[in-house]
Amino acid sequence: MSLIVLILGVALWWGAHLFKRLAPDLRASLGNPGKALVAVALLASIWLMYKGYDPVQGQWWSRGAALVGINNLLMIGAVFLYAADGMRAPIIGKLRHPQLTGFALWALAHLLVNGDLASLILFGGLLAWAVTTIVVINRAQPEWEPKPVKEGRNRPAMFATAGAVVAIMLIHYWMGYVPWGA
Repeated sequence: MSLIVLILGVALWWGAHLFKRLAPDLRASLGNPGKALVAVALLASIWLMYKGYDPVQGQWWSRGAALVGINNLLMIGAVFLYAADGMRAPIIGKLRHPQLTGFALWALAHLLVNGDLASLILFGGLLAWAVTTIVVINRAQPEWEPKPVKEGRNRPAMFATAGAVVAIMLIHYWMGYVPWGA
């Protein structure tokens, strides 16, 4: 039953995020209340994913030191992309989808170190969503103009990344997961 709840959560995540792209007229007709509807759907999807995630079923691979190391490097990159985008660091001018790319790195990193069925559904489904969204956006809007950037923001983005990674690591420890080390 938990896997069905997890699958429903991932599917609702996909639907809520792609609603604007797949049904733009319907989404536009909903106006501002449509934003609240999407927000509620996203919160519901997160709750369903949380309730349905049960990593004790179907272990296909186990984490090893190499996978943990790759995971940690990917996570630093993912967090940096979010920080750099928020600060408009110059690196962002070279990437069309920094947050979706960061999200895809996050999902891939978690998939590498969690080889159970629930993780494959959760992180694999979210990775597929991020890649699909990038493809859908690129096809709908093939022309791309880089975002305006602020010079000198790479270093603050690196410091913000370091702080966020430490906070994320501590939260993982608090939740009972060991993010650094096999």
